[in-house]
Amino acid sequence: MTFPVVGMIGGGQLARMTHEAGIPLGIRFKLLSDTPIDSAALVAGEVVVGDYRDLETLRAFAAGCDVITFDHEHVPTEHLRALEADGIAVRPGPDALVHAQDKGVMRARLDAIGVPCPRHRIVTDPADVTRFAQEGDGFPVILKTVRGGYDGKGVWVVRAEADAAAPFRAGVPVLAEEKVDFVRELAANVVRSPHGQAVAYPVVESVQVNGVCDTVIAPAPDLAEGVSMKAQQLALTIAKELGVVGHLAVELFETRDGRILVNELAMRPHNSGHWTQDGAVTSQFANHLRAVLDLPLGDPRPRAKWTVMANVLGGDFPDMYQAFLHCMARDPQLKIHMYGKDVKPGRKVGHVNTYGDDLGEVRERARHAADYLRGTITE
Repeated sequence: MTFPVVGMIGGGQLARMTHEAGIPLGIRFKLLSDTPIDSAALVAGEVVVGDYRDLETLRAFAAGCDVITFDHEHVPTEHLRALEADGIAVRPGPDALVHAQDKGVMRARLDAIGVPCPRHRIVTDPADVTRFAQEGDGFPVILKTVRGGYDGKGVWVVRAEADAAAPFRAGVPVLAEEKVDFVRELAANVVRSPHGQAVAYPVVESVQVNGVCDTVIAPAPDLAEGVSMKAQQLALTIAKELGVVGHLAVELFETRDGRILVNELAMRPHNSGHWTQDGAVTSQFANHLRAVLDLPLGDPRPRAKWTVMANVLGGDFPDMYQAFLHCMARDPQLKIHMYGKDVKPGRKVGHVNTYGDDLGEVRERARHAADYLRGTITE
């Protein structure tokens, strides 16, 4: 018996860490990367450099793979349908993945299955944005291009009609949403296999800075048990109703009046689940691989009372290796995960995980390490 070949489209850090999770299992990994120096391309054994937007490139890449999965949602939906028609296992499949690719499709489907969301609709021009605002509580409102946005890109906070022109220049439909008055952002991460087995990780708090995930706290502190269970059940329901196979991250708003509303969906390993590498019995990356291969899923329970993940962003000190001595000596329990990327200001180049029984201490350790690696602090 030969071990299966997982073909992953996309060569970023998510692919790199998924490949790492498959090594102990003997899973063979084949990568379609934009360049030979992408994060995962630097470590994967079999790398094909090509354009994921070209169908024939995808078909040639899929030859010899037992299953195709992704580290991003940007492969054209029609190409994925063509691969399925060729008899290739695509997980998650295009009928599910389109809900993470197109925010308009996502909102319509979530409405249909009764999932709580911010007030929204597709708008046609700046004047229609004003009409949308007037239908609710007025400006400000959020505008999003339905395709292509991530990490705050493709999202605008619009405070007047005069500010609403930019989103329409992208040439794709624009979704308007109410600006939610929220206490904090949460994320519910679940994994589902083809035969319907599913597991749910603890609900986490996700702290955003300038539209980019900065810190994740697992589990979300001071979250009522009933709200946590509701969020987990909501994510499991979405995974089932949309037919998701693999990891699903459901980004949520916790509102001031005690509700939870769905903000975004991601059908791949996700930044809000990086804490699971060191803080859970089975990481999101290992469970994503298990799911797409239809293996029994692993235990998602936490190993420690608290785990904190802090992203390491590029700063003015490109040689982060020099900071390892200080960080490791100061905190022998610290877990550092670097992505092999060139350091550029504001770019995600790694993350750190800390864990323990005292949340204040655990959070300070993560923040100190991330800031020291970046060069924001020097002692």
